[in-house]
Amino acid sequence: MNTTILRKSVLGIAGLAFAGGVFAGPVTEAHAAPAVDAKAVAVVQADKPGVDRLIPHGVQGKQSHIDLGDEQTANVKAIIAATKKSGMDERAAVVAIATALQESKLENLGHLGARNDHDSQGLFQQRPSSGWGTVEQITDPEYSTMAFLKGLKQVDGWQDMPLTKAAQTVQVSAYPDHYAQWEKQAADLVAKHWNN
Repeated sequence: MNTTILRKSVLGIAGLAFAGGVFAGPVTEAHAAPAVDAKAVAVVQADKPGVDRLIPHGVQGKQSHIDLGDEQTANVKAIIAATKKSGMDERAAVVAIATALQESKLENLGHLGARNDHDSQGLFQQRPSSGWGTVEQITDPEYSTMAFLKGLKQVDGWQDMPLTKAAQTVQVSAYPDHYAQWEKQAADLVAKHWNN
């Protein structure tokens, strides 16, 4: 978040709190609000990552959505688990899931014969001939996610890029702008499954 906006927001809230106290006068015990358990509030906030962390630049263009089956949901959870294992945050999971939505609709695809894009396989349509790993490796959701995230870590400033640019820098797709359409669904999936 922009520090100027953050500073203005904090000052604005402080000003409202001060003005409220001046105009309303001191709160007596009879009218005091019930105490709030700070731990409970923190747990509620931690359950759902904020939109500003998941979609810091807002979405680009029209968004697509597909209904997921059990296998696809299991792959979402595998991507999230691998992201955590790699030490990366929720935004990295959003980029990875949006990429897999574009590349395979979150299906762990094997060789598709004549419909195959060269030798692309797995969730991220990675290619053994391009050095992503063996067929067995790139069709393993944890391995393929870790390989994608390793590539993402090497992109300077990926955290500050629009999702489609970060994904494209790793994937080098013939359709670089297509990743953007999955950002909202990917963020929703991370918000839903990050703490499961």
